[in-house]
Amino acid sequence: MPRSPLRTALLPLLLSASVLGCSAPEKEKAQGRAPASAQALQAVLPHFDQGWAMNKLWEDGLAEVATYAAERVVYKKKRAFEYTMITVKEEFNQEYNVKTDDYQRADLFPVMKINQFCSIQADEYPYHYLTSLFFRRDQPVALYKMTTTAQEWCGNTFKSIIDDGVNFEMWYHSYWDGEGSNSRDLRRDVFLEDALPYTLRSLRFDQKPAFDLTVLDLQQTNRAKPPVYYQAHLTTAEAPADALNPAAWRVTVQLAPDKANTYLFAKEYPNILLHQATWDGRTLQLKAQRRYAYWPK
Repeated sequence: MPRSPLRTALLPLLLSASVLGCSAPEKEKAQGRAPASAQALQAVLPHFDQGWAMNKLWEDGLAEVATYAAERVVYKKKRAFEYTMITVKEEFNQEYNVKTDDYQRADLFPVMKINQFCSIQADEYPYHYLTSLFFRRDQPVALYKMTTTAQEWCGNTFKSIIDDGVNFEMWYHSYWDGEGSNSRDLRRDVFLEDALPYTLRSLRFDQKPAFDLTVLDLQQTNRAKPPVYYQAHLTTAEAPADALNPAAWRVTVQLAPDKANTYLFAKEYPNILLHQATWDGRTLQLKAQRRYAYWPK
């Protein structure tokens, strides 16, 4: 993937800096301190079960496929559609940073993949979205890799986010004027709004955690605008059973004074997302779930 002219021009300087001296994060590591971005995440880690995905459930060779009745506002109208969320353990290889076909390699490591897919019919044509999120199996909080794509009759947009060890690096290709193809560095001390339906499953719900966090705004869109970072606050409470959901854990993420997202998670492991309602009109209501190998044999 080609680099932007600016990044290409700066590359020799960056390489020289890496040879001649440590960057600020590297100096912090050399002095025994975690980089500031890592420190911010470390502060909230006690609220999460880092071994959440290590359960043997995920070793059965099957995928959790959850189907939701969904709504989202498109062209100022609320559209109803079906939303599928797939959660499955995969083995990545380091050489290509994707699911391996060769399980005898020496560079394998396990990840959890979360695929989110939907097709939304607007008045004239459909919108298709597919987001793939990857987390190291033993790290349900820190994103490892993300790709997200949007296709509709006006064009297609692709975005990827990779953890380079210092920042999240985003590459994007957008059909919108003023966006085009380029890259940008993102903060690494963030929770992705797209990933919250997975990440929040690993909360230590029984402790009813409440804490501050930084949230990167939704990337499952057809735009590649500069990121919005929310200085958010998370609270947890028990939610009584109702006509649609059993008794559950309710997690509220207050992104801003007038922007709140709420999530309901099943009390029993694996704490599947039952319901979601976001400030911008997106809703999910679990219809069905099952474990099976959805890929062709």
